Amino acid sequence: MAAFRECRFLSQDGRSLYYRDYGDPLAAAPPVLCLPGLTRNSKDFHTLAGRLAASRRVVCPDYRGRGRSDYDRDPRNYHPAVHVNDTRHLMTVAGLDDAVVVGTSFGGFMAMGLAIMVPASLRAIVLNDVGPAVSDTGLRRIMDYIGKDSPQPDWDAAIAELQRMFPALSGESRAALLEEARATWREGEDGMLHFDWDTRLAEAVARSRAETDPWVLFRALSGFPVLALRGALSDVLSAETFDRMAQAHPDLTAVTVPKRGHPLTLNEPEVTEALDGFLARI
Repeated sequence: MAAFRECRFLSQDGRSLYYRDYGDPLAAAPPVLCLPGLTRNSKDFHTLAGRLAASRRVVCPDYRGRGRSDYDRDPRNYHPAVHVNDTRHLMTVAGLDDAVVVGTSFGGFMAMGLAIMVPASLRAIVLNDVGPAVSDTGLRRIMDYIGKDSPQPDWDAAIAELQRMFPALSGESRAALLEEARATWREGEDGMLHFDWDTRLAEAVARSRAETDPWVLFRALSGFPVLALRGALSDVLSAETFDRMAQAHPDLTAVTVPKRGHPLTLNEPEVTEALDGFLARI
């Protein structure tokens, strides 16, 4: 029996968008909505979702232009506001209410957007190595690779490139690296492995960066319990920003995972313990 149901829905402008649906839709515990990073997709949450699905429903979407969702003809539609609207429609279609949102990196900003757009549909927020201020070093590293394809001849080469892109992954097992690589590249018709996202999304990211004060977005979470996770070696979320987040939010639990960078896999023992405790109390 499949570990998840493969589902699709139509966005407001007619794009066919994909999501994975784990667990019992009628489970009594609040459902979990897992929102991936900027270039990432639902595969990143497979281990976490499979574990949580024993007691609750877990929904993991691919944003437009990523994974198995349609690419957009107009790259302007990769604007974060469009993604928030797509996710809002997904929540309606899938019947997600009173949901715990787990946001990895860019997914954390999506969670903040949902807290503004549909606050009544949210129960709590988990932020995975993301905060209102993004370190310049991490931002430059991300922008360096999202806008151009990096074809690889095989999975061994893809793993090597993955370690170059994310140095903090160097200590992972080959099995874990292969799983990460398969969530980063897809097999193309030319026999090469290509990034599993539309590289044109870099255009929308560059245009949208200065539009909203991210601390205003973060303050939208003030009415929700928040579990904030940070990798101690993160080049995206600084320790200073992390401390400021804890000071600014009245109900924020801050957990730093040693020897880990950006982002966390959410399968680290420290994260499992913190997340299970957080979910048990909300």
